[in-house]
Amino acid sequence: MTVEESENETILDRGVSYEDVRGRLFLAVCVAASFFGIAMLALLLWDVIATTYSAIFEFGVNPRDFLTQTSSRNVEKAGFYSAIVGSLWLMVIVSVIAFFVGVGTAVYLEEYAPDNRWTRLFEANLANLAGVPSVVYGLLVLGVVVNGAGIGPILLAGAVALALLIVPIIIVSSIEALRAVPDSVRQGSAAAGATKWQTIRNVVLPAAMPGIMTGTILALARAIGETAPLIMVGALFITTRTPGPFDRFGAMPTEIYTWAAQPERQFIAMAGFGILVLLVVLFSMQGLAVYVRRRYEVEFGE
Repeated sequence: MTVEESENETILDRGVSYEDVRGRLFLAVCVAASFFGIAMLALLLWDVIATTYSAIFEFGVNPRDFLTQTSSRNVEKAGFYSAIVGSLWLMVIVSVIAFFVGVGTAVYLEEYAPDNRWTRLFEANLANLAGVPSVVYGLLVLGVVVNGAGIGPILLAGAVALALLIVPIIIVSSIEALRAVPDSVRQGSAAAGATKWQTIRNVVLPAAMPGIMTGTILALARAIGETAPLIMVGALFITTRTPGPFDRFGAMPTEIYTWAAQPERQFIAMAGFGILVLLVVLFSMQGLAVYVRRRYEVEFGE
């Protein structure tokens, strides 16, 4: 009998197999990795809160002025208001473009497109597009829209870049939500005399709406924190007025990036304050996603 067989027998005699040991080791590694990630996140949050505290109590930044003043190169007059308005404009335009394009594409692929090799290839490529680095979409819009179409680095160009970023995510999540609707629901609607479009509009989409809305809101939450695509289209712009869809603009992530690159310590502290505001917006959007999903589930009896 070899040494390995002897060790196996000893472990089996104790009522523990090698598979159990390996499973416990894997669980321990997963738990350690999770705690490490949570610890790093806690340190980052603590650093943001400490920087915000420094901005308010060390440098005398008034939170009200910070949220109501527009951008400025003068640290005493700089505020976050124009960046907040720019981000809100971006989210409005992005949500309109991405929602209708994403959900419409998902409905076509799931309900109308034939189940063949080309459809499956298209869906696989959509999943790959969801993992493309965001800077690639910024470079695409820079070349095609900003420079190619000659419209310049306006807010609408930034919205197009962010919409391209999240459309694949919305399509994939919407397809999964549509697939979760049982076929018996479709068959029952058809048996009642409804057309295919009436079945989709009145039965399938309402049943899939919790998943669709959750995926859309979470995708928008990712878009609002993206910096690279906006930098590529030229959003590093200090504006002293509230931007519109056809104006040069700044957004919350790009404003934070600009402040963090400044040599003045007060600008760096204000960047921490801006990060805290952005985190509040992100957590609010996450909470909205949970609320919308639960409301739709109660409304449609899921």
